[in-house]
Amino acid sequence: MPPADNARFLVEASKTRSRQARERAEEAVTAAARRSERPTVVGIANAAGVSRSWLYTQTDLITAISQLQQRASVPHRSSRHVASDASLQRRLETVLERNRHLRDQVADLTRKLETAHGEIRRLRALSGSSVGGASNSRFPSAVSDDFQGDL
Repeated sequence: MPPADNARFLVEASKTRSRQARERAEEAVTAAARRSERPTVVGIANAAGVSRSWLYTQTDLITAISQLQQRASVPHRSSRHVASDASLQRRLETVLERNRHLRDQVADLTRKLETAHGEIRRLRALSGSSVGGASNSRFPSAVSDDFQGDL
C-alpha cells in the first residue's frame, strides 16, 4: 500500500495560517488608525503576532502604515521639556568643569612623574651602579648586549 498523499492538507493549512495572519495584521493597522499615536511596523507586527519580515512583504499594509505615520502629528514640546533643556545645560556645565579639573590633575601628575623619573636618573648617575639592584641600563638584564648597543 503506497503512503498517503497529505500534501493537499499541508497546502490548505498553510493558506489558512497565511489568511489568518493577514487578517490579524489588517486589524492591527485598523486599530492603529483609530488611535492617535504614531504606529510603527514593530508595533503593528507585535499586535498582529506576525514577524516584521513578513509584514514588509505586504506592500499594501506597509503603505497604509506609512500613511498613518505621516498623518499622525509629531508631539509638540511641552514646558516640561524646556525645563529638561535647562537641566541638560546645567549638567553640561558641570561636566565641563569636571573635565577642566581632571585636565589640571593630569598635568599635575605628569609633572610629579617627570620629577620622579628625573630623581631616579640622578640617583642612578650618583651611584654609578644600580638603585635597588636594577642595572643602570634602560633594558632588563635578560636583553642581550647586542640589542642594547643598537639602541
